[in-house]
Amino acid sequence: MQYRKVGKNGDEASILGYGCMRFPVKNGKTDMERAEKQVMSAIERGVNYFDTAYMYIGNEAALGAILHKNGVRDKVMIATKIPPYLVNSRKDMESILNTQLERLKTDYIDYYLLHAVQDIKGWERAKTNGLMSFLEEMKAKGVIRNIGFSYHGDKNDFKVLIDDYDWDFCQIQYNYIDESNQAGVEGLKHAYSKGIGVIIMEPLRGGSLVGRMPDEIKNIWEKAKVRRSYVDWALRWLWNQPEVAVVLSGMNEEAHIDENIKLACEIKPDSLTEDEHKIYNEVKETYLRLMKVGCTGCAYCLPCPAGVNIPFCFSYYNSKHLFKNKHLRFQYLMFGGGATGGRNTLASKCIDCGKCEKACPQHIEIRKNLKLVKKEMEPWWSGPLLGSIGGVLKVKRFFTGGKKANT
Repeated sequence: MQYRKVGKNGDEASILGYGCMRFPVKNGKTDMERAEKQVMSAIERGVNYFDTAYMYIGNEAALGAILHKNGVRDKVMIATKIPPYLVNSRKDMESILNTQLERLKTDYIDYYLLHAVQDIKGWERAKTNGLMSFLEEMKAKGVIRNIGFSYHGDKNDFKVLIDDYDWDFCQIQYNYIDESNQAGVEGLKHAYSKGIGVIIMEPLRGGSLVGRMPDEIKNIWEKAKVRRSYVDWALRWLWNQPEVAVVLSGMNEEAHIDENIKLACEIKPDSLTEDEHKIYNEVKETYLRLMKVGCTGCAYCLPCPAGVNIPFCFSYYNSKHLFKNKHLRFQYLMFGGGATGGRNTLASKCIDCGKCEKACPQHIEIRKNLKLVKKEMEPWWSGPLLGSIGGVLKVKRFFTGGKKANT
């Protein structure tokens, strides 16, 4: 196993991190026997970074039970997340953190993240309601070792967040298709330049980059001098970049664990050839050409007066058609619809003003395409669903003293 330093803190983390969101399931519950074998197999072969979250139902407790039973807590680093959209008071913060410590059967957490920060509004709320002060206090006591955040917004807000606080690390969605989307390579390099460790999520775009491939994409990969699996190509692109500290993989199949660990022992930074970079570029350009909307994620169309995150909407719409991934519409609604505490940035917010089209260097008919996104990605039941989730959050904030914060 190869290791890299996680920013300025000096920790040596395995370049392959174990994403615990999707432990194997049996009869509707975590298959603890199989999950234990998988986790211990990974630890024995050098994986030492495990990522979970308060909102991953049952997974913190499963990970804690496995580590405790086998006496290996001190051999690994645990990363977990607090959902800032559920926090309004000191009592909330203490309750969630104490619950996590109990679930994980530990008295400290190595890497603690604000979960799914999407914009400046969410970040400002975390500061004004005392969450950051609480985390700093817990860090001083040794209950938390590192403070960070996971991110799903645009690169401009990402840079503001990075510059506005002395973070230890951050977690971003990043892969060879999303090089210019969300935080992107620009955000990666910006964080790295400040000594902030960067953890990568969605390296395979939820499995899309290794699943069903359009024939034109297959033909490009087959032109490469060295034949590699799609997983190899995706992970190799990431680990080739020294700015990447850890790449998370949600592993729940033994064959996937074996392949990923093998690759994590072999792939070196700065090892891709010029011809291989050309292959990646051709693959990426072909994906963009095949997409329903030729959006490159440059974000010149932003900010939208109505609050639509245009690159986000087109990215999910394109991916749904290219990769036939049934989960993408749900992710689009959750991340874009304000269900995780941010603003509603969905296509249906468009007011047809046309400002975006004047700024688009690709001359995309943005308004027309946003209507198509709305029609296909926002079914009739999405409004009531998001409204119900928002209502639950409002009620919780009301009874926990967060009325003013919920504006």
